[in-house]
Amino acid sequence: MRNEIKEYEAVAKAAEKFVKSVAEGNSEYAKTLFTDDAVLFGILDGAVERGSIKQFYHNVDTVGAGDDFNARIDVLAVEETIAVVRVLEEKWGGRIDFTDFLLLLKLDGEWKCVAKAYNQNSNTIKE
Repeated sequence: MRNEIKEYEAVAKAAEKFVKSVAEGNSEYAKTLFTDDAVLFGILDGAVERGSIKQFYHNVDTVGAGDDFNARIDVLAVEETIAVVRVLEEKWGGRIDFTDFLLLLKLDGEWKCVAKAYNQNSNTIKE
């Protein structure tokens, strides 16, 4: 069953914590979004990243977003207790474009992210 628009807005607001962390180079905002056991999957500059979301926190805290960083949040689906969000990122660290997919669950009335998978745009891969 499709949720009301206000629920889409709540999911987008939750995802803003992700974008704020990336934009400011401070994982503290994202730590309020992700569950402690959230997972990460993706390939960064040809190296597979998988496992704990703590790797994402490390990346955010050690690489500044850069002055030209830009992001867009698209709430793709909200179905009662699950949501899928796509975040487009441009110029992270001054050079990398990402497409992130966040999987959120509504836990105790709050939208929490349990998984992040991403693609690095091929024209931004540095070998």
